[in-house]
Amino acid sequence: MPQPLTLAQICSRLGGRVVGDASTLIRQVGTLEHAGAEQISFLANPRYKAKLEATRAAAVVLAAEAESLTSRPRIVCDNPYAYFARVSQLLNPAGVPQPGIDAAARIAPGTEIAPSARVDAGATVEEGVQLGERVWIGAGCHIGRGTRIGDDSRLYPSVVVYHGCRIGARAVVHSGAVIGADGFGIALDAGRWIKIPQIGGVVIGDDVEIGANTTIDRGAIEDTVIEDGVKLDNQIQIGHNVRIGAHTAIAGCVGVAGSTRIGRHCAIGGAAMFVGHLSIADGVTISACTVVSHSIREPGTYTGFFPIDDNASWARNAVYIRRLAELSDRVRELEKRIRGKKENG
Repeated sequence: MPQPLTLAQICSRLGGRVVGDASTLIRQVGTLEHAGAEQISFLANPRYKAKLEATRAAAVVLAAEAESLTSRPRIVCDNPYAYFARVSQLLNPAGVPQPGIDAAARIAPGTEIAPSARVDAGATVEEGVQLGERVWIGAGCHIGRGTRIGDDSRLYPSVVVYHGCRIGARAVVHSGAVIGADGFGIALDAGRWIKIPQIGGVVIGDDVEIGANTTIDRGAIEDTVIEDGVKLDNQIQIGHNVRIGAHTAIAGCVGVAGSTRIGRHCAIGGAAMFVGHLSIADGVTISACTVVSHSIREPGTYTGFFPIDDNASWARNAVYIRRLAELSDRVRELEKRIRGKKENG
């Protein structure tokens, strides 16, 4: 367990300003509702003001405009949520691998494995693989031939990385993820589907996190690319030749069809779907369950879903939606007639 820290020690590492007893000792983080002695919480939304008043947390992280809302010891900062995340990192550091290769791992000849790396039982590391310093390959992982994994990356148990992929430094890949499987490349010929060999790879940048059971297909000819700092939730499908820009975050169950380009610093809500061959600008936010069927050229927030309703109302409204084109034509015709009457006196 990491050593507890005083508020003064936390601020010396992360910045911010202590109000109240700077010697208050913090061992763990907690919610406003459930935090207790030696725990620190945060307030980032004024809606939770009542919970702040009732909290038993030893200390709270909040913004300057909320500083007077509590008499408890507190850290004042510009971004309470991000600050809280960094405090949690201090108090809950990631595990450090014990170097070594388990006797039950299978290591092919011709690999380059750093002395500080760890390979757990049941993992398979094929020929030509390069594992950087402090890389941790979990139990039952499969690392395909010629793959390179950068320093301080961790693959949790049962991750599969196909041949010829590249994963940058400090990546986190959760269990069940599959990186580099064939993209959905098929051509129709005389009523039968012909498979198109997928000869590209997958290139993943630094500081990327990939959620459980997420799949990233290899490129058909060129590589599928996930740039630095991208965060992918669980159960996401990334098609072949997709490129996702740096520091974009994508929530669970999103599907991105092949050859789509998503810009930097985008935020994609859960279960959104992208038709293939689209281009999405930097700084775009897509609401949950939105179907993106055309390219987006300007930053902003985009939403496209049919809100929930009782079934009878939903069905009635759906009928009108199906007739929108017909109704639009009728409105244009009426407008044309009205203009004609006005022009003719």
